[in-house]
Amino acid sequence: MAKQGKNKKSDSKDDAKNEKVIAQNRRARHDYLVLDTLECGIVLTGSEVKSLRNGNMSMEEAYGRVRGDEVWLMGCDIQEYSFAHQLNHIPKRPRKLLLHRREIRKFAAQAFEKNLTLVPLKMYFTRGRAKVLMGICRGKKTYDKRESLKKKDMQRDIDRAMRRG
Repeated sequence: MAKQGKNKKSDSKDDAKNEKVIAQNRRARHDYLVLDTLECGIVLTGSEVKSLRNGNMSMEEAYGRVRGDEVWLMGCDIQEYSFAHQLNHIPKRPRKLLLHRREIRKFAAQAFEKNLTLVPLKMYFTRGRAKVLMGICRGKKTYDKRESLKKKDMQRDIDRAMRRG
């Protein structure tokens, strides 16, 4: 029984190593202040999975939308898989996200009450399954963006000085 406990700990370390990032939405971190994140499953067809494994996707214009008791990923562009021919998918179709009801209620309530946006931050494979990291975000104002760029530049200068001296 002690061996099983050790395996569970090593499994959690292996999961972090098994995570293969498909795409990241770097623009979202610049344009939005991320308040909370949640990992979601996503409903995909076979040709979409093959295309994702090749890394053919874009999340720049993607956002989340709550419709009734479901959350949908809108505007995510997964290019067609070249070998699928007639069985290919529609590149920018809405894709259903898999969440528990209580998570949907929590996210929907926050997004609706506080006027926040659901933004996909990252898409990746974990244990062979495609996952989307969704964030509840508030839009940054122009002066917030300038301030965050100044902080980033100052930190970069400090790091350079530390390496030299």
